[in-house]
Amino acid sequence: MSINDNGIGPKRRVVGAHYGMRDWLAQRVTAVLMVLYTAILLISFLTGQNFTYEGWAGLFAQQWFKLITAVTLIGLFYHAWVGMRDVWMDYVRALGLRLVLQIATMAWLIGCAVWSIQIIWSV
Repeated sequence: MSINDNGIGPKRRVVGAHYGMRDWLAQRVTAVLMVLYTAILLISFLTGQNFTYEGWAGLFAQQWFKLITAVTLIGLFYHAWVGMRDVWMDYVRALGLRLVLQIATMAWLIGCAVWSIQIIWSV
């Protein structure tokens, strides 16, 4: 066995999921998206005259607002997935338990995404 066969040395084999930079960037982009949406929602609230259910339903009835809300929610769920996946990978050492927790998290987030999109497009 040479020095390179054991994964140590200058030709070390890199293994793992390689999520790093892509998911780091996704977390930042989705965070900015959520901040922009919050600003739009806050501006709409502060400049609006009708603070009733009808006023909010009218705002959410507009196609452009439904679209940015849906995109923001998808970004929110992806942001949550990356964060929770990292928590499970960092703190749960038992592979079987980690897999169960990741699948449960994924199922929960997909369910929440479908439900929230259904609510938004039903207004």
